[in-house]
Amino acid sequence: MHDRLKVFEEKMNKSYDAMLSDFSAIRAGRANPHVLDHIKVDYYGSPTPLQGVANITVPEARIIQIAPWDKKMVKDIEKAILTSDLGINPNNDGSVIRLVFPELTEERRKDLAKDVKKLGEGCKVAIRNIRRDGMELVKKLQKNGEISEDEQTNDETDIQELTDKMIKMVDKAVEAKNKEIMTV
Repeated sequence: MHDRLKVFEEKMNKSYDAMLSDFSAIRAGRANPHVLDHIKVDYYGSPTPLQGVANITVPEARIIQIAPWDKKMVKDIEKAILTSDLGINPNNDGSVIRLVFPELTEERRKDLAKDVKKLGEGCKVAIRNIRRDGMELVKKLQKNGEISEDEQTNDETDIQELTDKMIKMVDKAVEAKNKEIMTV
């Protein structure tokens, strides 16, 4: 692949990585500490990621335990979890907070699978938009005489092959996440 096309490959990879990051925040019945990645806690007046004020562990398959380094932070962490869209009530014993994840119902699993599919489709649209931008650039370069018609054809083929590869990767990731969600 020519250097002028590397930027499009990087953009496609970033879209894919963003989708995977979104996938990690979707809980599939098992406790996954990444569901807490987007939660910020008010720590002495500044919003701080939860991982920055507490030790997060998974002692059992469906429990996340949050042990704040400063015991005064327990109430603030509990408040941050309650105001987030996590949908789980924290259990507070004064020094640690436990999040118990209930078993997902079949209906909820299907809803999550739909969400995963939507995220995958959004990533595919982003990848196709990047392909379009790449194709337009190659046509513009050929029109301006900066590259030959053969180079244009080769670049367009490379862009299409990259797009096809990325779409397959998205499909595999969506399929794997759906399998994880639907596994009881």
